[in-house]
Amino acid sequence: MTDPLRMSFSRAQFPDDFTFGVATSSYQIEGHKFGGAGSTHWDTFAATPGNIPNAQNGAVACDHYHRWPADLDLIRDGNFDAYRFSISWARVMPEGTGAVNPEGLDFYDKLVDGMLERGIDPYATLYHWELPSALAVRGGWQNPDVVNWFTDYSRIVMARIGDRVKGTTTINEPWCVAWLSHFLGHQAPGLRDIRAAGHAMHHVMKAHGSTIAALRADGLNNLSLVTNFEHFMPAEDTDEARKATELASAIYNKWFVSAAFLKEYPQVVLDGLEPHLPKGWENDFDIISSPVDFLGVNYYTCRRILPDPGTAWPSYTDRPGNLPKTAMDWEVMSEGLYETLTWLHRDVTKGLPIYVTENGLASFDEVQNGSVRDEMRASYLSEHFDAAHRAISEGVPLKGYFVWSLMDNFEWSLGYKQRMGMVHVDFD
Repeated sequence: MTDPLRMSFSRAQFPDDFTFGVATSSYQIEGHKFGGAGSTHWDTFAATPGNIPNAQNGAVACDHYHRWPADLDLIRDGNFDAYRFSISWARVMPEGTGAVNPEGLDFYDKLVDGMLERGIDPYATLYHWELPSALAVRGGWQNPDVVNWFTDYSRIVMARIGDRVKGTTTINEPWCVAWLSHFLGHQAPGLRDIRAAGHAMHHVMKAHGSTIAALRADGLNNLSLVTNFEHFMPAEDTDEARKATELASAIYNKWFVSAAFLKEYPQVVLDGLEPHLPKGWENDFDIISSPVDFLGVNYYTCRRILPDPGTAWPSYTDRPGNLPKTAMDWEVMSEGLYETLTWLHRDVTKGLPIYVTENGLASFDEVQNGSVRDEMRASYLSEHFDAAHRAISEGVPLKGYFVWSLMDNFEWSLGYKQRMGMVHVDFD
């Protein structure tokens, strides 16, 4: 475990009912080859040469499938209030639809009970990027049927564990599910196709809204969406850079929350993406905007934007800045978290509770005498906790803060090199 360092805040500065937790996701820690889980599009993405360094994958990961009692002990002994975990769709339903894998449901049933036995509040995420391969070959998030596939799966999971979880998120980071993975091609399924991206950008939100409505009808509450945010800035003082920054921020920060809370997509994005959206998209906002009980905010860094007129729409790029950088080469800018929280409260959520559901960094861990003197992580978290506290003091109804991540894990297309854990893992 990392060597404890004194941080610049105390719990007493936060409200008495404020939740401090840690977060992980299933494919990154569980070990997907165990327990009868079906193939996911991350398994096939990892099996494709060149996608992930050293052909690494999530077959074993942190072996959480077998080590979960000890992992939950880490959370308890770290004095955290809550654990945000995710469920693997393909572990529960190996083909994505149809037959349920009893061993998969049993695993999450035991996991939730294990949290409660240790005094840890369970926060479940139903989708953290693990699409069953059987659905990927049917078009995945491009196929409008994904709305019903996801809703049916979610109801099956929550019928088993919904009575004991403190909060439930439908989809984690829809920008990553849709844009990063279907337009930029950096994550599974690794597509670079604007029409695929347009369909995914809409279907991911319709699946979210449909699932919220279905779970609400099933008698569940404390339901949420979790979206990721970055603080966007023009890289130079020109009108062109400011316009490019507005578009970049609208795609990343505004598209999903505008749909969920304002029943609209930003016009600046529609100017380029509308021809590639599915037919009848404009009729789906009543479903998409099914009321949630809180919004989850994932925030890590900032981005500096420049126009890139030599490329097709959206015709922008980014430029590195000179702030301190993490091992992920992301700039550290805690002010961006404050700006994000205050903007959301003022213009989007308007009084709805907010949680920081992910925040953390990859640091340059060096193990010495069996521990890591983790000054960089302690400093990063202190700065961001201070930014969160400042937002609370100005009226933002921030109710909790989950650090990413409990332990080092499979960092998707980057493999096992990047270490984002509060607990150091010896992967060898």
